[in-house]
Amino acid sequence: MRTLTRKRQITYALAMPFVRLILRSLWATYRIAPIRGEEHLQQIAGTNKPVIPCYWHQHHFICAQYLRRFIPRGIKLGFLISPSVDGEVPARIARRWGAQVIRGSTTRTGAQAMRDMYNLIVKQKVSPVTTSDGPQGPLHIFKIGDILLAQLTQAPLLPLSYAADRYWQLRSWDRFMIPKPFARIAICVGQPYAVAKGIPAEDLEPQRLAMENALLALQQDAQRLLQVTPPAGA
Repeated sequence: MRTLTRKRQITYALAMPFVRLILRSLWATYRIAPIRGEEHLQQIAGTNKPVIPCYWHQHHFICAQYLRRFIPRGIKLGFLISPSVDGEVPARIARRWGAQVIRGSTTRTGAQAMRDMYNLIVKQKVSPVTTSDGPQGPLHIFKIGDILLAQLTQAPLLPLSYAADRYWQLRSWDRFMIPKPFARIAICVGQPYAVAKGIPAEDLEPQRLAMENALLALQQDAQRLLQVTPPAGA
């Protein structure tokens, strides 16, 4: 297993300004359509009431960048990032944004990650971002863990999605999307979704399915706003 050696620490420190410059420069070229449903985020900003933003893993590049713009408006964002060396760069980027970082994994340190996110939500009023079909898929299948977290903390889930008229798509399980320079982008924010406390864990499938359908519907709404036809599985 790779470790965070002194050499890697220096390399990451030197590379960070270039990574941030690339991200800012790329975002500056995008043509963002009026955000549909942004009032849901605006109503939360500054209230000290946490939510659980959720979107598909393939949409992380744009949705995370969009959400970070609400940090100065009073939303305390948090990101669950792999504890491995590969997670060091995104962790540093998130901290530079002013977000809380939870180093953990739902597959390797699932119980500990859940406890950490629970404590951040309940005690510090942090809104932890979740990629709801991650970290390993299946693609566009909403994981029950987000439903359980929303039920335990009574923080509502807040679905987001986006579409772009041109983008690169990686050959990974999530078919990760990176919009190309000067792409048109439509972002959609759904209504907050609360999970009642009294529902037994074995009866939460309707809530899981409702959130899965909500994300898929938002994705289709964003595509319609741009009048684009996605490739299979996008």
